[in-house]
Amino acid sequence: MTTAHLSPRPSTLDRDTFVAQYGDIYEHSAWVAEQTWDKGLDEKQDTPQGLAEAMSKILAGASAERQLEVIRAHPDLAGKAAESGELTADSTREQAGAGLDQCSPEEFERFHRYNEAYKSRFGFPFIMAVKGSDRHKILAAFETRLEHSPEEERRTAIEQINQIAHFRLEGRTTG
Repeated sequence: MTTAHLSPRPSTLDRDTFVAQYGDIYEHSAWVAEQTWDKGLDEKQDTPQGLAEAMSKILAGASAERQLEVIRAHPDLAGKAAESGELTADSTREQAGAGLDQCSPEEFERFHRYNEAYKSRFGFPFIMAVKGSDRHKILAAFETRLEHSPEEERRTAIEQINQIAHFRLEGRTTG
């Protein structure tokens, strides 16, 4: 079994090239890539799993306020940015892959209602790694997670963001 590697291999890149290549892994938060490179890279970070682990440690070690900035950089699921075409290419693909671009008017209404209730309760958007999911599972997750405590939900959002990053890195592999 061969191990899939990222292309270009992160350990071979200078800082500017690394940030240009991987700075978009965390939504509008290139500082995660910058600090990952600053910590040092070797061949272990040339795989999606290895680089995902290194980058997630940077986010996990950030202050709560810095983590909240990353959480708040994410768009609402099936929200106004999606409807108006303002999502990043990664977010557009991810949301479409979960069928969020095919919501009925009633489902869009539910997403808008849940997005507003969630932001009102927690002060940041609902984050979910939607790859392999669908709009029905996502709506059910909204209902469950609206019952969480703010601290539990911040931790869950960071876990989901790290999963999104891992999925994005897996999409950049070569045989």
